[in-house]
Amino acid sequence: MNFAEVRFWELLGAGLAVIFLLRAAVAWIRPAGLEIYDRLALFGLGLYLLLCISQVTFLIFLAVALGTYWGLKWILHHEPKQRHRYLYLLIPLQLLPLFHYKYSNFVANQVLGLDQAWLRDLVIPVGISFYTFQKVAFAVDTLAFNHPLPKFLDYLNFAGFFPQIVAGPIERRHDLLPQMETFRFRWLPAQIEEGAGFLVLGMFFKCCLADNLAAYFDPRSTSNPFLIWTANVLFGLRIYYDFAGYSLVALGIARCLGVRLTMNFNSPYCSTNMVEFWRRWHITLSQWFRDYLYVPLGGGRVPYWAFNMALVFVVSGIWHGAGWNFVLWGALHAVFLIANHALRNKLSMPRVVAWGFTMVCSFFSWLCFYEVNVTALAQKSLTLLRPQAYTPDAFRQLVARWPGGDRFVLASFLALAALVLFFEWRSVVRGKEPYYWLRRPAVLCVLVILTMLLSPGKNNGFIYFAF
Repeated sequence: MNFAEVRFWELLGAGLAVIFLLRAAVAWIRPAGLEIYDRLALFGLGLYLLLCISQVTFLIFLAVALGTYWGLKWILHHEPKQRHRYLYLLIPLQLLPLFHYKYSNFVANQVLGLDQAWLRDLVIPVGISFYTFQKVAFAVDTLAFNHPLPKFLDYLNFAGFFPQIVAGPIERRHDLLPQMETFRFRWLPAQIEEGAGFLVLGMFFKCCLADNLAAYFDPRSTSNPFLIWTANVLFGLRIYYDFAGYSLVALGIARCLGVRLTMNFNSPYCSTNMVEFWRRWHITLSQWFRDYLYVPLGGGRVPYWAFNMALVFVVSGIWHGAGWNFVLWGALHAVFLIANHALRNKLSMPRVVAWGFTMVCSFFSWLCFYEVNVTALAQKSLTLLRPQAYTPDAFRQLVARWPGGDRFVLASFLALAALVLFFEWRSVVRGKEPYYWLRRPAVLCVLVILTMLLSPGKNNGFIYFAF
C-alpha cells in the first residue's frame, strides 16, 4: 500500500464505505453479530487492499500466512518436548518464498556463478521480508511460551493488518494479537485526533521532505569527495524521511481504527552513539534480531559477543537486500557497534562532538546501502578517506553542480530538514514522547500547508517496498 498515492486513499475510502453500509444492515438485522462482522470486515479490507497491489504479492502472503498457521496446528498435536524439533522444519518453509524471490538470483549468479538468466527477472513481492519475519516470530513465540493457537480469523487479522503488512512495523504476537481479538470499528475522537497527527507528520516526511530531496540525489561521482558526501547526506535524509514517514502513516491509520502499533522510528539522527542509533532506527527489526538471533547466540554474556554482534549485523545487511554492498553495510555497522561497546567506558567526549561523530559514521555507511556496484563503492570509499581529495577545485565542482535556482531550492529543503531535526532533538533531550513538538496542533497546521504547497508532482514509491 503506497500511502503517498491518491489511489490508495480512494480504495480505502471505497472499502470503508462498503463496510459501514453492510455494518448498518447487520446492526439492524442482528446486532449481536457486529463483533464477528467487524473482524471479518477488517480481514476482507486487508485482503482487498493487498490484492490491489499485485496478485503475486497477494498469493505469496496467503501462502506464508496459511502455511504458518497450519504448520503450527500440526506441530501442536505432538508432544511438547518434541515441538521445538519441528520448528526447524517450519521456519525454513516460511523463509523459502523469501529466499526464492529475493536471494536466489544473488546466490546462484553472483555467489555461485551459475549464470541463470531467468532468476534475474524475478520481481520481489512487496513486503515479503516484513510479513515473513512477523510470521517467523509468531511461530517461535507460540511454541517457546506455550501459547495456544488463536482463532483462525484473529490470526489472519494479525497476519494481514493492512496498515503495516508491507513495510512494518514488524509486530509481535503479544502486542498486536490481543487487539485483533477484540477489534471493533469504533471512531473515537481522541483516537482519531492522535492518529491524524501521525498521519500529517508521516505525509509531510514522505511527500515534502523525502520526495523533494530525492530529486537532487546524484550518485555518479567517484572522485569528488564533496559530491559523494552530498549524495550520502541526501540519501540518508531521504531514506529516513521516506521510511519513517511510511511508519508514521501506518501508525496513524491504525490509531484511527483503535489499534496501537509499535513506534518504528524515534529520531535516530539525534543519537550520540551507534548503539543509540540502532535503538531508534527501525526499532522493530532491531528488536527482532536481538530476540531471535543475538540473544539465542549468547548475546553479550559470552566471550565471543563481538562475533555474535558481527553475525547479527551481516544478516541484517542481507535482510535489506541481496548484494555484496548490503553485506558490507552490515559489516561496517558491526564494526561501529563493536568499537562503541569496547570503548564506551574508556572514551568520553562532549555530547555535540559525539553526535557529530555518530552522524559521520551513519552517513558514511549509507554509501554501502545505495551503491550496488562494488567497484564504484570501493572507489568512492577510498575517495572519502583520502585527505588530498578534498581540494578547492573539488568544492567548486560541488557548487557548480546545480544552477543558482536549484542551489537555493536544495539549500531551502536542507534547512527545512535541519529545522525538523531541531524539533526532534527538543523532544529527545526533554524526554518527551516521540516527535512530540512536531505533533503540536499549530505545527501540524503548518506541516499540512507545507505538504500541500511543496509536494512534487512526481510520486516516488517507498524505498523499503523493495526490501
